[in-house]
Amino acid sequence: MCNGTIMDKLISFSLPLMLTSILQLMFNAVDIIVVGRFTGSQALAAVGSTTALINIFTNLFIGVSLGANVLAARYYAAGQEKEMSESVHTAITLALISGVVMAFVGFASSGAALSLMDTPEDVIGQATLYMQIYFLGMPFFMLYNYGAAILRAVGDTKRPLMFLAVSGMANVVLDLLLVIVIPLGVAGVAIGTVSSQMISSILVIRCLQKTEGSYQLSFRKLGIKKIYMIRIFQVGIPAGIQSTVINFSNALLQSSVNSFGATAMAGYTAANNILGFLYVSVNAVTQACMSFTSQNYSVGKQKRMDRVLLDCMILSAGAAGLLGVGAYVFGDQVLRIYTAEPDVIRCGLEILSITTVPYFLCGVMDLFPGALRGMGRSAVPMVLSVIGTVGTRILWVYVFFPHHRSLYFLFISYPGSWIITIAMQAVCFFYVRKQCIRQLEKE
Repeated sequence: MCNGTIMDKLISFSLPLMLTSILQLMFNAVDIIVVGRFTGSQALAAVGSTTALINIFTNLFIGVSLGANVLAARYYAAGQEKEMSESVHTAITLALISGVVMAFVGFASSGAALSLMDTPEDVIGQATLYMQIYFLGMPFFMLYNYGAAILRAVGDTKRPLMFLAVSGMANVVLDLLLVIVIPLGVAGVAIGTVSSQMISSILVIRCLQKTEGSYQLSFRKLGIKKIYMIRIFQVGIPAGIQSTVINFSNALLQSSVNSFGATAMAGYTAANNILGFLYVSVNAVTQACMSFTSQNYSVGKQKRMDRVLLDCMILSAGAAGLLGVGAYVFGDQVLRIYTAEPDVIRCGLEILSITTVPYFLCGVMDLFPGALRGMGRSAVPMVLSVIGTVGTRILWVYVFFPHHRSLYFLFISYPGSWIITIAMQAVCFFYVRKQCIRQLEKE
C-alpha cells in the first residue's frame, strides 16, 4: 500500500471487498425473496422492519472493528510485530465479549424496541421472533467482522470473499429448506442467517490461526491489553457512534414508513435492499481509503495519502453512478424479483426514484471521514456526520414531512442530508489534514 502505483492497488484491494459485501447482500436478499415469495408481504414487512433496529444495536461494535483495522494496518506497515500480535488478540477478545453482550441485550429488548417504532400489530409478532433468533448469532457475527477487519489491514481481501461464498451458499440452502420444505417462515430465514454466520466466523478464525505472520491468532494469548484497547476505541468508538446515530435516523424514517402500513413497509424493505448494494460498493472504497491512508500515514507519505483520497473519489463516484443509474432504469424489473404484488412494487419505485441516481454523493460523503480515521482522527468527523446527516433527517421527518406525506417526499431527506454533510466534512478534512501534516513533520 505504501509503494508503486495507487489506482490499480486500490482496485485490487477494494474489488474483492466490494464483491464480498455484494455477495453478503445477495444472500441476505435471498432471505427477503424467499420469505416474500413463499410466506407473503406481512412476513416480508416483518423481516424488513428489523433492519434499522438491528443496525442501531450492532453498528457501535462494528465501528470498533474499524479501529482494529486502522491500528493493525499501522503496526503491519511499520513492521512492529509484537504490537501487531497484541492488538490482534485484543481485537478478537473484544469481538467475542461484544457478541455475547449483544446476544443478551438484543434478545431481551427486541419486542419493546419494535413497539417504540410503531410496528403494526399484524407484523410485530413475526418481526420480534426474527430479531430474537438473529441476535443469538451475534458472537459469530462479531468474530467474522473483526477477523475480516484484521485481514483487510494486511491487504488480504480475497479470503474473506471465499469464506463468505461458502457460508452464503449454506444460507441459501437452509432458507429453501426451512421456508419451503419445512415451513418455518421468518424463523426459518433467521436460523439460516445465524448458521451461515457461524460458518463464516469459524473459517476466518481458522485462517488467522493458520497464518505464519505477525497477525497469527492463538487462543492462549486471548486477552485485553489496555493500551491497545484504548487505541482501538479512539478510532472505533466515534466511528461506531456515527454509524449508530445515523441508523437511528434511519429508524425514524422506518417509523414514518410504518405509518403507511404493511404494503409500504414491504416496498421499503425491497428498495432498501437494492440501496444496500449501492452502499456496500461505495463502502468498500471507503475501507480501502482508510487502510491505505493508515499505512501511508504510519510511514509519513503525505502526498501519497492525498492521491489515495483523490483516486478513491474517482472509484467511488464511478461505481455508485453506474449502479445508481442501473437501479433507477431497471428498478421495476429488479423489484419484481422480491415480490409480485403491484402495490408493493409501486412503493419501492417511489423510494428508488429519489435515492438511486444521486447515490454517488453518499460515497463522497463517507470518504472524508474514512481518510481522517486512517490518520487516527475520528471524533470530529463523527460529530459532523451526526449534525449533517441525522440533524437534517430529523428536521425533515418532524417539520416538513407531516405537511407532505408521501414516500417520495420522505426520502428526499437522503440526498439533501448527503449534500449538507459533504460540505461540512470537506472543510473539516482540510483543517485536520494540516494538523496531521504538522505533527508528521515534527516527528
